[in-house]
Amino acid sequence: MTRIAVVDNHGQFTHLEQRALRDLGVDADLVDNDTPPEDVVGDVDGVVLSGGPSMERVGHAREYLDVDVPVFGICLGMQLIADELGGSVGSGEYGGYADVDVDIVDPDDPLVGSLAPTTRVWASHADEVTEVPPGFTLTARSDVCDVEAMSNADEDLYGVQWHPEVAHTERGDEVFENFVARCRR
Repeated sequence: MTRIAVVDNHGQFTHLEQRALRDLGVDADLVDNDTPPEDVVGDVDGVVLSGGPSMERVGHAREYLDVDVPVFGICLGMQLIADELGGSVGSGEYGGYADVDVDIVDPDDPLVGSLAPTTRVWASHADEVTEVPPGFTLTARSDVCDVEAMSNADEDLYGVQWHPEVAHTERGDEVFENFVARCRR
């Protein structure tokens, strides 16, 4: 059975990320971000870096980017990936949570390409990625955020600004299915 660790960055929807994976038949463990990767990684096929309130509260989450399994960052998780790997993160002009129409820029992307040409999501834009890191591709954008999703498929690193785990996001399960497929390769 596929096992994925959901690293809890203290976001309000983290338990829903774990539930979405379990609903897909994945053994999903919720792991506090104070847990070092070496205590988790040998036993998992992938890692989800959850959303959360603050970059200052990510514990060991940055260290999970060095593991040899696919990593999927959601909201703060994506921002953490960008910040750690040479991209930029800043305050969003839009602010809090809202329904957002997202344009899929790369229909061949393994994480969000299947959602092309557009999808409707639930996202917070208090903070957002303003520049993707070197080696990453912009895979989705919207009228309120230039970087709604990004991928480095060669390194199996992926991120979305929105929350695929909440009911307000259309086809959120499909995003998790696509990530699980990467973990099963």
